[in-house]
Amino acid sequence: MDTIRGRLTAWYSTALALTLAAFAIVLYFTRRTASFKDLDQRIASEADLTAGILTGVYRAGGAVVQRRAGQQPALSQELAATLQAVPDFLIITTREDSVLGASSDAQALTFGEFEQLRRLMPSARPGRTTGTVRIDPNGPTLHYVVLPLHDAGPQVGALFAGANIATAELGAQQLLSTLLLILVPGLALAILVGSFISRRALAPVDQIIEEVREISDGRSLHRRLPVPMEKDELGRLAVTLNQMMGRLEHSFAALHRFTADASHELKTPLTVVRAGVERAIATPHLPRETLEALAEVLQEAKRMAELVDALLTLARADEGRAPLQREPVDLSELVRETQETGELLAEEAGVAMDVATPEEPLVLDVDKSRIRQLVLNLIENAVKYTPRGGSVRVKLGQEDGLVTLSVADTGIGIAPGDLPHVFDRFWRADLARTRTGERPGTGLGLAICKWIAEAHGGRIDVASRPGRGTTFTVTLPQRSDSRTVERSGGTV
Repeated sequence: MDTIRGRLTAWYSTALALTLAAFAIVLYFTRRTASFKDLDQRIASEADLTAGILTGVYRAGGAVVQRRAGQQPALSQELAATLQAVPDFLIITTREDSVLGASSDAQALTFGEFEQLRRLMPSARPGRTTGTVRIDPNGPTLHYVVLPLHDAGPQVGALFAGANIATAELGAQQLLSTLLLILVPGLALAILVGSFISRRALAPVDQIIEEVREISDGRSLHRRLPVPMEKDELGRLAVTLNQMMGRLEHSFAALHRFTADASHELKTPLTVVRAGVERAIATPHLPRETLEALAEVLQEAKRMAELVDALLTLARADEGRAPLQREPVDLSELVRETQETGELLAEEAGVAMDVATPEEPLVLDVDKSRIRQLVLNLIENAVKYTPRGGSVRVKLGQEDGLVTLSVADTGIGIAPGDLPHVFDRFWRADLARTRTGERPGTGLGLAICKWIAEAHGGRIDVASRPGRGTTFTVTLPQRSDSRTVERSGGTV
């Protein structure tokens, strides 16, 4: 189960199923025990009643046993008719262990089965005995009681009374079958009820998840979660998350202000340093060592100026103060304009470059300077990480109402574990990608590309294989449904 809702439903249903099963088992054995107890009481009552009838007839002077010439002794006709009406197994023997009479169920037994029951009677003459016997080979199993009959006359010896336990088990089995039939729909109902209860209980959690998912960047931290009226665990969770987002909003705002203020304050001194170094380099008759030192300082000043500009752009974007000057722009023409700059970079790096654009105009309402910055950043990045002799291909096209710009290279590629971080600020995959390495840079170019694409309602994706090259794909909608940015300069 991947969700708490599913686990709660499973636990609730399992608990209910185990409870029903335990209830069924207890009820079955309780009913079975009670049925066997009733069966034993019935047997004992039949035995005592029969013994009482025989004793009463004898004491009243009536004939209990009658003997006819040439025949074995037997119960009188009245007693024999009464005995045959007994629904269970009933046998009466003489003191010499010959049979005086039997019920209809006992008479229906075979000779061997009947003898198996009769042999149980002599051992019980000293007193009442009870037990269980299975009539072989395939007969029923009986609970029985044997009584010695000392007061029913000198010819009456003992009485056997037994009953088939199937009559006791039938009720318990019927109860168990009924419980099993109830268990299946009961379990299904438990799953439905458990799912409903868990869904209702966790609905606020889903709402919190959706709200937090939408507050996923530094520009949405002003939003707050709705606090439920109930002051339960979910209510306290919403309050805690709101407090956390308040602290995060304050921290992000302070960080953005610091970055913007620092970048703005650094622009003027860097401009002064750069102008001073350029004037110094123009001074005639400078020693070679001094010129080299000044050239290095100028290069670092340019790099710092680029870094400050990038930081200022991202800081303004984070604060929602980066304006987009939207206007109809032919992207085909814009990409061809960047081709010359890209070819100069590629020629210097020893890399071949190919640009493919549609022949017909491809007009979008975008910020021309920002889109040009995006394209140049991607081309520069591709050339930078492509070894000499490689190639870079830029392709512009449209499909299904979307405009796609892809920049593919045959460079060193990016490891799968590094792909999620390529748009992070100041991120470097390895030591080679540092400002002092073979491929210098600020680490902010791709972050700016991501912001430009998303600010225009699009996205940027990357696909790469180590040693096979990298492809960045920018997707822009041909029509924007929401125009929140005015051409005169608005807020994104």
